[in-house]
Amino acid sequence: MTPEDYRLVLSAIAGIALSIFLIVKGRLHPFIGLLCGAFVVGLLAGIPLSDTADAVEKGAGTILGGTGLVVALGLGLGAMLQLSDGAGGIARAALRLSGVRGAPWASLFTALLIGLPLFFETGLVLLLPIVASAAAALPSGQDDDTAKLRLMLPALAGLSVVHALVPPHPGPLLAVDALGASLGLTLFYGLIVGIPTAIIAGPVLARFTAPGVRLSPPPLAAVTVEVAAPPVGRAMTAVLLPVVLIAAGQAVSLMPPALAGSMQWLGWVSDPVVALLIANLAALPLLFGHRLRDSGIQGAIWTEAMAPAGGILLAIGAGGALKQVLVTAGLSDLLVRLAGDGAISPLLLAWGVSVCIRLATGSATVATITTAGVMQGLVATSGVAPEWMVLAIGAGSLFFSHVNDPGFWLVKSYLGTDMPGTFRTWSVMETVVAVVGLLLVLAGSSIF
Repeated sequence: MTPEDYRLVLSAIAGIALSIFLIVKGRLHPFIGLLCGAFVVGLLAGIPLSDTADAVEKGAGTILGGTGLVVALGLGLGAMLQLSDGAGGIARAALRLSGVRGAPWASLFTALLIGLPLFFETGLVLLLPIVASAAAALPSGQDDDTAKLRLMLPALAGLSVVHALVPPHPGPLLAVDALGASLGLTLFYGLIVGIPTAIIAGPVLARFTAPGVRLSPPPLAAVTVEVAAPPVGRAMTAVLLPVVLIAAGQAVSLMPPALAGSMQWLGWVSDPVVALLIANLAALPLLFGHRLRDSGIQGAIWTEAMAPAGGILLAIGAGGALKQVLVTAGLSDLLVRLAGDGAISPLLLAWGVSVCIRLATGSATVATITTAGVMQGLVATSGVAPEWMVLAIGAGSLFFSHVNDPGFWLVKSYLGTDMPGTFRTWSVMETVVAVVGLLLVLAGSSIF
């Protein structure tokens, strides 16, 4: 490593450490703490101030332009489900079917199913309000914070696993293309690896990480309106509509060219922002009936119930800014270059490079895409099946989510945990997914 390389690594460590200190010890809002960390990284790494500012704007704008709209629309749909008691109706119906003992498992497999065609953020904002309502509906004596977390953490595990390991999520899909892997085999192997990984990181791990973690009130719980609860079928339609729209768009790519040409409109409505906008519009009559135009209901949805959106969007935008400054400084390129110099198992090398980029940039998708691009030559010469390489990279891309990951702040807000509690539950869970996923990839690649 050159002196410039050491300077870059120390700059990244200093910036991330400062962000953590300002947020945890200084009690500053994550928005301020993360922005301070981003500018410190740029200053110490020798990036001109104007370029650092451009990177901050680009990172925040990219996150808020995509994820921000998804979060806002998802919060709107979640608010409707909460205010109409549609989410509560679904939760009570699920609890009747699974029982209290089976509730964490029902939460996990619901997340695996619903999360298959959805971006992580979309699945999160759709599913967690329902799971939180299920937790609130637990029998007397079962509704403490530990029991609630034991329902919500398996849902997060399911969403994380399909996000990192199963196409058509953007990271795995782009890695499949970059490495020349079979989409069908990657999907098949991803499920073989993902399901046991989600079980271990979800219901099993939650038994150990949930006790002792305290929760603040959920963001959407404070507002109520007097309205008749919709039938469970209508509430399910509101929840599944964006899932169906997004899945239908993915199906277009599998159609023969002649048929796909006439179905291009499905590709447009399957965009997560468009699908959620359609779902928001459809949910109003589905959940509120003829009262959808009541000013009180509209005010509750778009004003009081959406109040948490500001803090969430500011935090994830600042997380994106810090990530972009680290990328602009060249840390991702440095880590990839260093990892490529050693002699190590190709799968372990791919996982390790993905872990390093994930820790440095906070983005699972950036880690997956960057690592896949570097590993193209290695796949051709090592003899390792590219499908397993895709999964090793995907597993590493989840390792230890922390303050430079916008998802960290999104999850923290939805769970209602404090900083130590978020590290203990979410960050540990993501690390377990990464490690268990790697072990199963290594085992699977020796069998298949």
